[in-house]
Amino acid sequence: QVVGPRCRRQRDQMKSQPEEQIRAEIVEVGRRLHERGYVASNDGNISVRLEGDRVLTTPTGVSKGFMTPDMMVTTDMKGTRLAGDRKASSELLMHLAVYEHRPEIKAVVHAHPPAATGFAVAGIPLDRAVLAEVIVTLGSVPIAEYGTPSTSELADAVARYISAHDGLLLANHGALTIAPELFAAYYRMETIEHFARISIMARLLGRERVLSREEVDRLQDLRGSFGIGATAPICADDEAPSDDITCQTVQAPSSPDERLVDDRRTLGLTDEVGKDAEIRLTYRELTALIEDAVKALK
Repeated sequence: QVVGPRCRRQRDQMKSQPEEQIRAEIVEVGRRLHERGYVASNDGNISVRLEGDRVLTTPTGVSKGFMTPDMMVTTDMKGTRLAGDRKASSELLMHLAVYEHRPEIKAVVHAHPPAATGFAVAGIPLDRAVLAEVIVTLGSVPIAEYGTPSTSELADAVARYISAHDGLLLANHGALTIAPELFAAYYRMETIEHFARISIMARLLGRERVLSREEVDRLQDLRGSFGIGATAPICADDEAPSDDITCQTVQAPSSPDERLVDDRRTLGLTDEVGKDAEIRLTYRELTALIEDAVKALK
């Protein structure tokens, strides 16, 4: 796995931070998640890996918008509590799975941002090459299979994808982001939700123009100049999916002469409506059609 200069600086900075500062930063990230509506009630959890194979995590049963530094819980890498008056997050197993498979990662953020979670509930991964910024920073955002929250099922589902991705949707659950530094993990959560909202708006407007495969490859080559190490390469078009996720699936049609491709053309769609095509009507429109048909029969 390639780690860019910026990631190394973030990792080294995390190592040098006093624990009091890390606690304060967890409180601030929790406040931002709550303020932006990424969590409700006691949803979500945040953790930071400390030196000495210890993890500092948010407590269970507390709103992330109203935490204080003394509420945090310290555990070992098996989830056993070492310090703190409260119980650790009930979803700590998911965080520990990340730290086990990605030793360079020092922070995990889990939340339920509405737009991104909507995609997770609909079973639609955020893997279309729509925004250059997302391709450069995250690549693609797949959906980890559903696992019962707070169980090893969810941790196992995350473990399958986390070696190749820095951001995931969790089926019918929420989103997960990771990074070598806490605020970088939080910013990735912002990116996923922003991407989801833009994708919804484009689809409501009737189409998405996507980046061509050649443009995606060009953007991947630029990551090094931005100091961003690629977590994993983009999967080849003919690469078959397997249980061992080692590359990122990005939906980007090949078009050597164009950088943007109209998705209607790639899907074989036109403005003509075939006899078997789906047509959607509102209740009012359907009622009006029925009324006109009844009148025509009289």
